[in-house]
Amino acid sequence: MILNVSYNNKSISQKIDNEVGKPFTLKERWNLGGIGSPKLIITEASIEIRNLLILDNNMDTCNIEIRPKGIIVRFRSLLETFALIVPYYKLTLYKGESSVYSLYRDQYFIKVESDTKAVQKFFKKLLAFKADNTPTSLEDL
Repeated sequence: MILNVSYNNKSISQKIDNEVGKPFTLKERWNLGGIGSPKLIITEASIEIRNLLILDNNMDTCNIEIRPKGIIVRFRSLLETFALIVPYYKLTLYKGESSVYSLYRDQYFIKVESDTKAVQKFFKKLLAFKADNTPTSLEDL
């Protein structure tokens, strides 16, 4: 689900918290070594996200926040901030080309460049956190 998170709205905050959990406390963030990604350059996106990104001429960038039950991918367009909310059970992560990671949720996807060690380290942390926090599927029982 894509939401406009530019303004403080309790109903939108409640939707996000229900979908991916409340934000980590400061102590948990410290113990995890940070929960946010560096600035990521978007190389490709689904049609819904692309339609938002082409409204301005700025460079298409995003960042990812790790939450207890999912991730939030935030990007900006026309002075507005949008968020793609992805719970872990719907998150599919691919490493396609040598320096491109793809994040999928249903019909939405975003492909980002991973040209630095910090970005690659963040995606390793994300994969490990997803593996630890995804509910057990029926096939695994």
